[in-house]
Amino acid sequence: MRRRSREARPVARPSRHGRHGRENRSPVVRPPLPPLDTRIERFDIAVSTAAEFLRSAWSELRDVSFEIGIMPPSATGAIPRWQVLREQKRIILYRVPIERLGHPHVDDDLHRRMMIEGAVFRAAAEYLERDPWDLGPERFRFL
Repeated sequence: MRRRSREARPVARPSRHGRHGRENRSPVVRPPLPPLDTRIERFDIAVSTAAEFLRSAWSELRDVSFEIGIMPPSATGAIPRWQVLREQKRIILYRVPIERLGHPHVDDDLHRRMMIEGAVFRAAAEYLERDPWDLGPERFRFL
């Protein structure tokens, strides 16, 4: 029988290991995750891009503030999807009625975005007292 000595012998480790054999571990913090993409953020982006397009196309809309509200104040009858305040140069778009009462014929991200942009165009057309199809003639040139 061989006897083991009780002396502590240094263990030869490859150079990639540290003092405790754990040098090359992964970082404590995970890699950055993609930003959260929520329904509210997608609504905000759709409204802001449509509003910027309209502001660049129509000089009457350059000073108009496009705002987002959650729900309109209590109303009798039909629930409004937006409110136009010409004196204050404001258009308020209500997120919940636009999302819940609008029914895209295909339920995907593209059609939901088109539904939101359509509401922005109709609200701006009401502000300008024009037809919504008159607001973006360059956009529909391919038709």
